Amino acid sequence: MKTLVNNIVLSYKDKEIDTLLSKAYPEITYTLHYNHNEESFVKLNRNFTVPHFPIHHDSDLKTPEKAYLTSLKQLLNQILPITGSIFKNLKYFFNQTEVFHPCFYQIYKYKEQLYLYLLRIDLLFKPGDGNILEKGSNDISSSYITDNLYLESDLIPITGYDSMNGDISSFLIEQNISDTWIGETGRGYMLEGIWMDLELTKYLSKLFLPKGKKNYPYYPFTCKYRTFCHTPAELSPASIKKHLLYLHNARTFVLPILNEIQEELKEHSFSEDLVFFQEIKKTVPKFWNKVWTRLNVKTYLNKSEMKEFLVEF
Repeated sequence: MKTLVNNIVLSYKDKEIDTLLSKAYPEITYTLHYNHNEESFVKLNRNFTVPHFPIHHDSDLKTPEKAYLTSLKQLLNQILPITGSIFKNLKYFFNQTEVFHPCFYQIYKYKEQLYLYLLRIDLLFKPGDGNILEKGSNDISSSYITDNLYLESDLIPITGYDSMNGDISSFLIEQNISDTWIGETGRGYMLEGIWMDLELTKYLSKLFLPKGKKNYPYYPFTCKYRTFCHTPAELSPASIKKHLLYLHNARTFVLPILNEIQEELKEHSFSEDLVFFQEIKKTVPKFWNKVWTRLNVKTYLNKSEMKEFLVEF
């Protein structure tokens, strides 16, 4: 998706793909995982093939190549029957700046607040995570087989959306975080910017998780798009509605004190020993302990002897 200030722009949508998404598929059991690079994926009950995709795309072009759409439809025809309800009720749009992350969305409304549920597939091959069937080139990606579907899911507060000819053209993000830029480190060519996004993600998540609860690398509440988002631990439509309530309640509690939280993080890296964190942690409703009772993150080695994490909820 092309993000302009506080907008997520829907460059192109496809009716044929939306028809595929609207079909009824059998409920399938899957599990949620993270790899050693903290990338999330669902492990499916059988393999699927990711076909070749065109690598190059002019970011000024709003419409994907025909070959790109053909490959995406081939992929969806394989994964939709084995992902159960993960894609149910979602619609597709093209991300012209990130062609390897097809986007799917749905809009929710709760107590006059609008939320965008955004799910993004990651098409890039992960070494050791599958088998390459045909190598790529400078123009096309490799085709590979795997049973791990990499994706990212977020619930994002929005203030509304723009329309063109009666169709949604962009989402307007409700940006509650003033500025995540807090400085820079290094010199010359080694100069790097420092943002507080990750520190704020840790702060917001630990605030609502029971003390001592192990969650890494899963952080339920995140700082993205300069706003307070939520990464659901479950991906069915019924579960998304439940997690929507979690985000709404967490935002209701945090927004009045969000500026003070940011000020603390501008001076200190996150720690549960921070003075203001300890103060507000004492006032968090006990309801949140019940929410995360079933959250369990297990570490294991995959078939390539690489560390992975299973998230149970």
